[in-house]
Amino acid sequence: MFYYLFDILREAGVPGSRLMGYVTFRSGLAFVLAMVIAIFVGRRIIERLQLMQVGEIVRNLDLEGQTKKTGTPTMGGIIIIVAIVLPCLLVSNLSNVYMLLMLFATLWLGTLGFLDDYKKLRKHNKDGIAGKYKIVGQVGIAIILAGTMYLNPDMVIVQNTEIIDASTERVEEVVYAETVTHSPETTLPFVKNNNFDYSWVTSWMGDRAGEIGGWVVFLLIAVFLVTATSNGANLNDGLDGMTAGLSAIAGVALAVMAYLGGSVVYSAYLNIMYIPGSEELVVYMAAFIGALIGFLWYNSYPAQVFMGDTGSLTLGGIIAVFAILIHKELLLPILVALFYIEDFSVALQVLYYKRTGGRRIFKMAPLHHHFQKAGNAGIDALIQRPIAPIPEAKITVRFWIIGIILAALTFVTLKIR
Repeated sequence: MFYYLFDILREAGVPGSRLMGYVTFRSGLAFVLAMVIAIFVGRRIIERLQLMQVGEIVRNLDLEGQTKKTGTPTMGGIIIIVAIVLPCLLVSNLSNVYMLLMLFATLWLGTLGFLDDYKKLRKHNKDGIAGKYKIVGQVGIAIILAGTMYLNPDMVIVQNTEIIDASTERVEEVVYAETVTHSPETTLPFVKNNNFDYSWVTSWMGDRAGEIGGWVVFLLIAVFLVTATSNGANLNDGLDGMTAGLSAIAGVALAVMAYLGGSVVYSAYLNIMYIPGSEELVVYMAAFIGALIGFLWYNSYPAQVFMGDTGSLTLGGIIAVFAILIHKELLLPILVALFYIEDFSVALQVLYYKRTGGRRIFKMAPLHHHFQKAGNAGIDALIQRPIAPIPEAKITVRFWIIGIILAALTFVTLKIR
């Protein structure tokens, strides 16, 4: 709203009114607003959840400090969602299709997570909504996302081309095409010419059929990444502050990539595709990061509130949708590898348990709980180390450190080819 108010003031020649035209200024404003909302409005929401007796139901898994968590208010993801959406409504350009898609995805995924939490806590169903309905919700937003990117004429890229000096074989300049391209292209890590068109996979079908087939491949990739990342964040949400911290770290990396890809100058320097209009996503991600930092005020160890599925399913989905919009979705296996490892650890554990009639690979899954269990304590698991359980706060910080390393590695892939 302020964006349009300042636009009127700018036309009237009011000094300082041009500030709202800068993405960097609005991003800083969104960050501060989101953090303030999460801290101050968050307190009221927590008090409300306490009055409603919306407390976490904790199963006894014989983990250190676990029983103390019983009754802690959950569904705190509402705080995160409110702290993201309100600043975006205030300071973003709401005519930008990228921003509208992100806000829609946030509310869609937040509703999905809220329904799951509601059924668990108010309907006393420990399993929440059936897993197939969660998948339907996650697949649904991926289809809407891919469909919009296919149909909307404003969601385009500008292809980059290298000019190489024949004598030195070095890139002297990066130039961009005079026309925009509407195609399912993405960025590949660790390769020289890192623009990859999914239509290459179906090029054997002919030009027109291959192009349509490329969008179908893109849709399948989007469905997989949204569901895997959303569920991975959901599984990762088992220790105080861990998912919020890892999501904020990923958010910083994605915000920088959106800023670089939305600037013709910086995208040319990095030799990556230029995506007109995507710079508005930096405002969204600034609010995302601010909301998570504000939420950590209450969610850090020992947590005063849990995000619940309202938060975790939403955070993972947001990260995946954002990466797809800036055509960096194939960097997600590096950036949020920990979320996928959590997914993989559960799948491996279940498969091995069924195949061996009760044996385990890890002492407990998801993986972060493995480190909380004592080794050689009667658990028939292939991996017993560490023998001594690691305190929860230390596991969280170590996962954060790994998340920072992965974020740095994600940036390195843009230059190491």
